[in-house]
Amino acid sequence: MMRLAGLSKPRLGGLSQRWLPFADAASADLSLGRLLRLSLFQLSTGMAIVLLTGTLNRVMVVELGQAASWVSLMLAIPLLLAPARALIGYRSDHHRSFLGWRRIPYLWSGTMMQFGGLAFMPFALILMTEPHSGPALLGPVAAMGAFLLTGLGMHVAQTAGLALATDLATEQTRSRVVALLYFMLLIGMIGSALIFAALLADFGYVRLIQVIQSAAVVTLVFNVAAMLKQEVRRPDLTDHSLARPSFGNAWQDFITLPLARRLLWALGLGTMGFTMQDILLEPYGAEVLGLSVAGTTLLTALFAGGMVLALLLSARRLGKDADPIRTAAAGILIGIAAFAAVIFSAPLQAPVLFQLGALLIGLGNGLFAVGMLTAAMVFGGARMAGLTLGAWGAVQAAAAGVAMFSGGAIRDLVASWADAGLLGVALQTPASGYGAVYHIEIALLFIALAALGRLVRRPGETSGDGKRLELADFPS
Repeated sequence: MMRLAGLSKPRLGGLSQRWLPFADAASADLSLGRLLRLSLFQLSTGMAIVLLTGTLNRVMVVELGQAASWVSLMLAIPLLLAPARALIGYRSDHHRSFLGWRRIPYLWSGTMMQFGGLAFMPFALILMTEPHSGPALLGPVAAMGAFLLTGLGMHVAQTAGLALATDLATEQTRSRVVALLYFMLLIGMIGSALIFAALLADFGYVRLIQVIQSAAVVTLVFNVAAMLKQEVRRPDLTDHSLARPSFGNAWQDFITLPLARRLLWALGLGTMGFTMQDILLEPYGAEVLGLSVAGTTLLTALFAGGMVLALLLSARRLGKDADPIRTAAAGILIGIAAFAAVIFSAPLQAPVLFQLGALLIGLGNGLFAVGMLTAAMVFGGARMAGLTLGAWGAVQAAAAGVAMFSGGAIRDLVASWADAGLLGVALQTPASGYGAVYHIEIALLFIALAALGRLVRRPGETSGDGKRLELADFPS
């Protein structure tokens, strides 16, 4: 028996490394339990993403009868503010405080903004839909404020939380810690999508209010638990006498690097190609294919599942020193096929084809995002890693915000033309407005694919420093 136990120990150790890929993210100063507790802020972020871009946008467009352009504007404004994440991270790096904390003040502030936005949102929706004695714009402005506060809180809390995790991790485990946090974000999206679908299966406005305000409470509980006793006080880093360095010259050095502009242009075009459908996918399923609220909310779970699959596939490819630009190009090709499936699901009245398209959109989007992110890591080198990734996040967020608003506006415009008979009898259907957006996305993806051509690694070139890239090396 003792001999069998001795033989089983190495096998169990190898099993844990194989089936628990994030087990080695822990270190002597950062236990796995403490790390998992810190990652709770990613669960609340994923929950907020699903609630804003999934459930609420469908309810506002279909059940509440709001114009898709209004809803897309509400969802796009928080994204357009996302480039400020670089400034938030920079400020937290050089935060001045007598308490000695750099990250916790920003994580707490972001949590309170996210909680406040979600708590106020039901009242804003009531102002939008119910008669009141105030100005007509009071409801839309209140709803926009709730969305803005929630989105800004997500940006601040997530940026500070990721920076805190980076501080706590060692040089050897830092990339794996960030990979775990990215994985927890996807788990939060999938889990909350399934929970929201179950809670809203018997849809009612009171139930919707309960779900939104419960999400606010869960956000507060998760984030407070995540930040509790995590950051060590460092008065030497937060002293008011310390000067804040400027990053203007560093940005100029980065943008003048060869192919830097092309990299950012390809990233922006590809992001727009994948993001214009973000607020249209669920209303499309409801208006064109007749899916229920629960059925359309499940689309977010399929999309996030595709993202998880992309993470695993890209890890396998990049672990063999594959060109990350080719991985991104493969994601674009999958995205083109995915949008074609979504388009054909309308005339065929095939919800299964539509759901397959949603899964493939997540897969293609994930491959593109991970490929471009890995390329950015290699592109800037160690000297400009933070600045390069900051530029990556700023361009991606800005492109996503513009695409989200454009998608809703184009859908409304083309739909009005179709209803007026300007496009002919054959296109006088609810699917016309959505189909126009999906065709534009396909065109943008083809243009992004062409822009990637100059960035593809030539035969014989290495991945920067020759280091093999693995799943744990992907930042969030």
